[in-house]
Amino acid sequence: MRQPQRSLGHLALLLPLSAVLVGCGGNGDGGSPPAPPPLACADLNGMTIAAADIGLPTTGALVTAAATVAATGSGAGATPEFCRVSASISPVDATAPKIMLQVALPAVWNNKAMMFGGGGYNGTIPSVTGNVPAGPTAQATPLGRGYATFASDSGHQATALGSQDGSFGVNDEAVRNFSGDALKKTRDVALAIIKARYAVGAPTKAYFAGGSTGGREALAVAQKWPQDWDGVIALYPAGAAASLDLQFGRITRALAQPGAYPSPAKRKQLYDASMQACDALDGVADGLISDIKACNARFDPMTATVNGLPLRCAGGLDQGDSCLSDAQIAAFNVINTPITFGYPLASGETQYPGFNTWGTDFGIPNASPLQPTVSALSLKTVQPANPMPTGAPYGSVFWDQWVRFFVTRDPNFNALTLDPQNPGAYQERISALSALQDVNKTDLTAFQSRGGKMLIAHGTGDALVSTRATAQYVDRVRTTMGQARADTFLRYYEIPGYGHAVSSVFNAAWDSLSTLENWVEKSTLPPNQTVTDTAGVPGRTRPLCDYPAYPRYNGSGDINVAASFSCSTQ
Repeated sequence: MRQPQRSLGHLALLLPLSAVLVGCGGNGDGGSPPAPPPLACADLNGMTIAAADIGLPTTGALVTAAATVAATGSGAGATPEFCRVSASISPVDATAPKIMLQVALPAVWNNKAMMFGGGGYNGTIPSVTGNVPAGPTAQATPLGRGYATFASDSGHQATALGSQDGSFGVNDEAVRNFSGDALKKTRDVALAIIKARYAVGAPTKAYFAGGSTGGREALAVAQKWPQDWDGVIALYPAGAAASLDLQFGRITRALAQPGAYPSPAKRKQLYDASMQACDALDGVADGLISDIKACNARFDPMTATVNGLPLRCAGGLDQGDSCLSDAQIAAFNVINTPITFGYPLASGETQYPGFNTWGTDFGIPNASPLQPTVSALSLKTVQPANPMPTGAPYGSVFWDQWVRFFVTRDPNFNALTLDPQNPGAYQERISALSALQDVNKTDLTAFQSRGGKMLIAHGTGDALVSTRATAQYVDRVRTTMGQARADTFLRYYEIPGYGHAVSSVFNAAWDSLSTLENWVEKSTLPPNQTVTDTAGVPGRTRPLCDYPAYPRYNGSGDINVAASFSCSTQ
């Protein structure tokens, strides 16, 4: 028989009546009133969540759809039967967009919850049936393991630009939601739905997993709402997001200079020169630059060679795809070096590091089916210009959207004219945005004290979010809290060759969720672990080394097997 739709407020109103019935011998034992029964999947449709039940200001939430989805697949790829719930959270500002979210409620629940983070400017709901970033292919997804999973679009709906669409930045509430507020609002609404479905007080454990912007979001929930989370997985996190935007601006202006934008073939020449100079620095030529610090210290594109010939074009003038001109080398040197701010930011940041540039795949010719995505998340195919082409580098489009909609709020503004190091009249606005978007708190005492654990990983070949920035953040946490204390709740791993989210060089797969579960739930310290390549050399493995260590070849053994390498800081 179909149960009536009900709101949290309606359920609360039932409790006093139940108490009266108990006082009159309703349950015969004089104990507490019976809890509301679980709701069938279909009966969640129409459920309302009052604004008072959401930890940040809204005008409430509504379940707009709920339907049972049959089990599919087999083995590690199996998805169990679950209830797919769609909901919306209404804003305080009537002109702001709603937050759209989904929740997946498995028929057989493990009493735990997992929230997924987004990517770029968000604007779409991540798949609630998917895996954690760089998740293992041989292990079940969180939903497959019995988790109740949920995710949101962070409070706006993207246009055809997808994750690069920043047009919502003209609305203050939408900006606050994207910058972090939507995380708390989504979590509170999702938990209300979980409680109603299963008739429980709360999940026994709650975890967050995300990469890029989702990685920033993972750091944000641990920093801002530590009481809500037992553990987080942050992959290639765009933590200091406003500072990264400013670095995007500096790089974009450099790439926009005459003759500065390198073709894919020229990027391949730089990549090959880097590999020839740095691959063996870890003890073996294995197609990966593991000792990235040594490479950064010794490689110079002005003097490097590729296949025995100078990488630099003769006289520094462009002579085709076989070499780099001085203008192109200068642009790569901008990517490699930090931006420093000549003005104060409210977030306290004074700079954003350069990228690991030597040995990074910025979108080179490669037959791998993953390569179009690699290129799309790096330099793409078109030089930055005004108006900004959609084929321009991902970071350049991101900068253009941020300047036009977040900073100036003038859709016709030429973002190439704004100097991120000397923004003039826009300095105050940029500083205010940094306070919202730079997720850089280093005292995580509240998270650590309640038993929270944090796993962070970042590929050394990331062309979109600087690995050096993540290392810098971890170093700051270790300095603030002390190395020994930080080690009780935080691990950071760098993965040689791995790019941003995907890579045809070393496409990482790692069972981070099992590691996190064991650490949180069984107090098992993260063991020696391996990460598996699914694309460059499918099946090869490397040890996951706690930063600043990296995998160094032992001198013998199969170069595609993790056991042939040891973690080293030398």
